[in-house]
Amino acid sequence: MNNINIGEKTFNIKQKTILIGILNVTPDSFSDGEKFFSKEKAIKQAILMEKQGADIIDIGGESTRPGANKISEKEEINRIIPIIDEINKKTNIPISVDTYKSKVAKKAIDAGASMINDITALRGDKSLVKIISEYETTICLMHMKGHPKNMQKNPVYSNIIKEIYTFLKERTEFAIKNKIKKEKMIIDPGIGFGKRTGQGIEDNCEILRNLKKLKELNFPIMIGASRKTFIGNISGYNENLKINQRLEGSLAAACIAVLNGADIIRAHDIKETRRCLNLIDYVIRNKKKRNILEK
Repeated sequence: MNNINIGEKTFNIKQKTILIGILNVTPDSFSDGEKFFSKEKAIKQAILMEKQGADIIDIGGESTRPGANKISEKEEINRIIPIIDEINKKTNIPISVDTYKSKVAKKAIDAGASMINDITALRGDKSLVKIISEYETTICLMHMKGHPKNMQKNPVYSNIIKEIYTFLKERTEFAIKNKIKKEKMIIDPGIGFGKRTGQGIEDNCEILRNLKKLKELNFPIMIGASRKTFIGNISGYNENLKINQRLEGSLAAACIAVLNGADIIRAHDIKETRRCLNLIDYVIRNKKKRNILEK
């Protein structure tokens, strides 16, 4: 698959890694809770991310951090719809919405969203598959063990890559059976969602190391490792790095992901991530032969 259509835009993933900017309009997200909770700050951040090189903005109205509590559909809709409206007016960037709720998704699509980022892979709300099919909206299906409230409470795997592969295969087949077009699907192994980290077990690194296995499913792969706990556990050697100290590790994870087959990177730090991806894309996606001595 060479192209991904998101809204009115077509992205050639053979030529360029897609960069999705994270915009959490919540008071309790793990990295930037409250930072963009006001409408004005959220709009300003979306405009900035577009200027810095984001291809898509992913808006989240409900935190999915470990231990997060659910909010009502009404509250989630009230948080995101006014922001979608304004972003559409002030930017030319496609909008994704991070939700698993069918009513929220429908309202978001009606307001102009072009993609739904579903952490439950169509399991959280049985009505969502119909909405995605009818609107022909792009959807990302993610692997998660449990749900945000309990996903980090003793997750266990015998073979994590096999389990993720089998899960995503079943979920994409389910989507196709329910009339979602294959070219409208993206898969995500769910870095940090019910994955073990610390004490010598690093599931997230195992995923990044084995992305080529997931490429066999023949869907674009999205990776969202930005600022996550495993980066803090590993990058600081004996020091557990705080969230605002994880930039370098986040960039390294993004680079490793693309080199191993990821097509889409979901990140907080757009300027820095785009610069890294520009170089990697030049090396691995630019097929033109060049004279290494040219100046």
